[in-house]
Amino acid sequence: MTDQPGRPPEERLPAPVPTSAPVTTERFTAPPSTRRNDLTPERAAKIVRQSANARWVAFLAVTIVGLFVMAYYFYELGLPGNLSQSRLEAAADAQQVTSVERGYNIYQANCAQCHGANGEGGKGPTLNRQDKLFAHLSVGYITNVLQVGGRYVCGNPNSIMPIWSNTGNPAGPLNYRQIQDLIAFIRAEQGTGPYRVMDPGLFEPVKDPVTQEEKTIQPWVDPNYQPAPGATPYPACWTDEFTKASASPGASEKPSEAASEGPGGAVTLNESAVNLSFEVKDLTAPQNKPFDLVFENKDAGIPHNIDIKDAGGGDIFVGEIFPGVATRTYQVPALQQGNYTFVCTVHPNMTGTLVVGN
Repeated sequence: MTDQPGRPPEERLPAPVPTSAPVTTERFTAPPSTRRNDLTPERAAKIVRQSANARWVAFLAVTIVGLFVMAYYFYELGLPGNLSQSRLEAAADAQQVTSVERGYNIYQANCAQCHGANGEGGKGPTLNRQDKLFAHLSVGYITNVLQVGGRYVCGNPNSIMPIWSNTGNPAGPLNYRQIQDLIAFIRAEQGTGPYRVMDPGLFEPVKDPVTQEEKTIQPWVDPNYQPAPGATPYPACWTDEFTKASASPGASEKPSEAASEGPGGAVTLNESAVNLSFEVKDLTAPQNKPFDLVFENKDAGIPHNIDIKDAGGGDIFVGEIFPGVATRTYQVPALQQGNYTFVCTVHPNMTGTLVVGN
């Protein structure tokens, strides 16, 4: 407000600002000597040399950085023309090797007692056959079997194969990583090995105590395997293969008895199987004369039979496969003189010798 009663006009607000004359000052306050531009030839040459050195340093720095970027690029992605492997591929291969070696230890600790140390079969089916590995034993199939147990294979609720996954019901002993390693071992391809046998505790190479060489294992899967044209796919239930292909029309049940010669000169041989092995390793039969072969399977719930082969590995007689405990009598046709091998079709590691002659 400018109207304030009782005060003289000069004291009323706003107060007037007195005018003042401008004060003159110099634009630059530095002494004249600092504003001189005395560029001598020596100083100019020094500046040129410093500038050239700086440019060389910058050029070398850019070159080094460029070479590093190029080297790192090829290190990550590999050289053109597959001259080198990319870092990620090399790391994946190294991880795969470790997974297979760990999977081998898991297999030996949990699976070998039924499927054999090298997958040749035992109480359980064979795993290292190429016709099974080709399509039947896929990653998904093995994962489901480990998750559900043996009942997934043939629908048998009394299967002796338990659940292995810790996410199954009931939970098994293996976690997802151990299952991945186990499958990596089973599905490892030939040509990627050999793989080292590692100590389960220390995970260091196991050496032969005599030669001091590292023990190695060979993978199972043949990547070049192709089934024969028109070949029947491997059955979903492994026992179906033997039920359909191995039944012998001459088999009948009767009690086991000692080897003897019956009425009319009929000869009877006796064989039995227990703990995945034939109890009698050597049998003798007359030449050019049929005989009865009484076979007792003492392994409860495990299928066995007797398959007689000639020297070339061809089948001469294939007996019916049946689970134990049970007995079958095979009627074997007359054989010529010679030495024959008999095996179990389900478990080829079970072998014996049959000598036919006088």
